[in-house]
Amino acid sequence: MSSVSKQKRMAKKAAKSSSTSSTASNGAATTSKSGSSSEVNGLSLDSLKISGDRTANGVLTSQPMSKDIKIEQYSLSFHGRVLIENATIELNFVYLLVSSLERKLNPQIIGKSTFLASLAAREVPIPEHIDIYLLNQEAEPCDLNATEYVVRAAKEEVTRLEKEVEDILAEGDGSDDPRLEDLYDRISALDESTFQTRANTLLHGLGFTQTMMKKKTKDMSGGWRMRVALSKALFIKPTLLLLDEPTNHLDLEACVWLEEYLKTYDRILLLVSHSQDFLDGVCNQTIHLNEKKKLVYYGGGYSTFVKTKAELEVNQMKAYQKQQDEIAHIKKFIASAGTYANLVRQAKSKQKIIDKMEAAGLVEKVEAQLTFKFKFQNVEKLPPPVLQFDQISFSYNGSTKKEDLLYEDLDLAVDMDSRVALVGPNGKSTLLKLMMGELQPVKGRIARHTNLKLAKYSQHSADQLEMDLSPIQYMRKKFASMNGDVDFWRNQIGRYGLTGAHQTSLIETLSDGLKTRLVFAELVLSTPDIVLMDEPTNHLDMESIDSLAKAINEFSGGVINSAASSWVYDKIKYL
Repeated sequence: MSSVSKQKRMAKKAAKSSSTSSTASNGAATTSKSGSSSEVNGLSLDSLKISGDRTANGVLTSQPMSKDIKIEQYSLSFHGRVLIENATIELNFVYLLVSSLERKLNPQIIGKSTFLASLAAREVPIPEHIDIYLLNQEAEPCDLNATEYVVRAAKEEVTRLEKEVEDILAEGDGSDDPRLEDLYDRISALDESTFQTRANTLLHGLGFTQTMMKKKTKDMSGGWRMRVALSKALFIKPTLLLLDEPTNHLDLEACVWLEEYLKTYDRILLLVSHSQDFLDGVCNQTIHLNEKKKLVYYGGGYSTFVKTKAELEVNQMKAYQKQQDEIAHIKKFIASAGTYANLVRQAKSKQKIIDKMEAAGLVEKVEAQLTFKFKFQNVEKLPPPVLQFDQISFSYNGSTKKEDLLYEDLDLAVDMDSRVALVGPNGKSTLLKLMMGELQPVKGRIARHTNLKLAKYSQHSADQLEMDLSPIQYMRKKFASMNGDVDFWRNQIGRYGLTGAHQTSLIETLSDGLKTRLVFAELVLSTPDIVLMDEPTNHLDMESIDSLAKAINEFSGGVINSAASSWVYDKIKYL
């Protein structure tokens, strides 16, 4: 007997004993018929709503039973700032893969992560049968190993789908419900006999070895737990999968694997990413959150979006200039009409032409894009050796046993001309910590020049900011010896896109991208000789990454960089 037939029989039997419909479970979210939600992929909705500081509204205009989602008059605010206003969300099932991007045409525009969290929390009327999974945090540390963690999620998903079938069949005309066919297909696809094999396949693709798969999640780093959470998301395959910077904790090999895997994702995928290569390989549509707080849709990946947008702007500027020339010509005639009766009549007629143009809406001028320039202060070169590893071995438990060592007899040298790219699945962040002196080797010697000044940016650097201070207050406290006034600090952090109200708002209210910019402003002012960067592109938009790569190439000091995006490596001149 097929597993689908078995599920049908089981569901019908359960339906006979059920007199009322139960609460419908929506994938990662559990949502009642009234639309109130309790949690999203293990997170309470209170945490997703960020203490009520985010508000959203919109009107569902797609058919309630449709797998497509269309919401009109959508608006989103965060801490009182309007991010999206009166926009349309349109996500189509199966054939549409979507990339959600934000280009910094206006420094006040933020909100990619906030937008995804709003959808996951169902703050707008998304139909209950659309199950949603938001990947924005790592798997929780527990006694389950990586494989067991993913398999547990798969079993829970089967239980949820079976319960949904039971609830539908318990309704009066439930047996004719069009949702059943898809539910039966999904239950059939989740064959319990293949759970472990499929889980291991996903984990292997994301960089896990057989030994690492057996490791408990509580013994893993945050980056590896994020890979476990990503494996879980891919395994349960929700109708609407929301991925917020999925490549942040992946090495290049895992990014390539994930890109190939997502190309075949046959449901709705909405993602935010800083990697141009990744977006070009996965997406067939791009959503642009523009300076007018609207969502504008473009076909194709990021490169196509950039090209199409540039072409449209050229045409728009031509139309704008032509219209402005026409208006100027008409106004010149009106001004020269004088008091002659026949000319006055013609002038009034010409004025009506301008009035009609204005009523229909004038062609808008294309505003020049604001670009933010990273610039490291050049420093005098120190004579080599500047930073040298001599026969370094390291293990986290302090053991010198070969099986416990992360590095063994490592030799390397970094000087003021170095441009070093760190690649590989494991140990990059640890190597940078050894260079900084945050960790000590179990064997060997690390030599540093007496006058060497190191500075490090890591993917968790923003966590070290003082959240109860504003950016200006934080910088004045951090660099008290500089004695700069408020205008001085406004200028310093304004170079990195922290402008206007963002400069005086509490750091905790800023987006991850703006926090990252503040960290870079702090790093640059520390005037390091060698800069260590661990995933510096996380939370930066495309234009900022370009600017950062240019700053690195122009810097007179040394740079050691670890990043998942091959785009960054292509832009930096490595020696």
